[in-house]
Amino acid sequence: MKPRISVVTLGVSDLEKSLVFYRDGLGLPTEGIVGREFEHGAVAFFDLAGGLKLALWALADIAHDTGLPAGPVSPTAMTIGHNVHERKEVDAVMAAAEKAGARIVKTAQDTFYGGYAGYFSDPDGHVWEVVWNPQFLPDD
Repeated sequence: MKPRISVVTLGVSDLEKSLVFYRDGLGLPTEGIVGREFEHGAVAFFDLAGGLKLALWALADIAHDTGLPAGPVSPTAMTIGHNVHERKEVDAVMAAAEKAGARIVKTAQDTFYGGYAGYFSDPDGHVWEVVWNPQFLPDD
């Protein structure tokens, strides 16, 4: 397998609510919900850096497609990292996320490796880390 990930899909309980959170609250670019004409097909895609896409798909539809039972989100099973260019951007992104309805899991603070980071969770409990790491700055 080549080390290539093109889409990260989050299972959500309310697709419309999550669309508003990510599009209007966090400002991620999207064309909105597509695939409504297909049973279990409604999904929202967001364009991220480097050609990566974030997809939001209803938990029930993921369960249907995979054949697995739907279960609760485990906030410690995975986190999504959002690296920023400057320390002050961490606070700005955390404030925007909270205003959009995110729950602040851990306020931004200095890290053991010399960076600055905080955690928030989206309406479904998916955990995001917002981080400024002087050794790992984003390309854009």
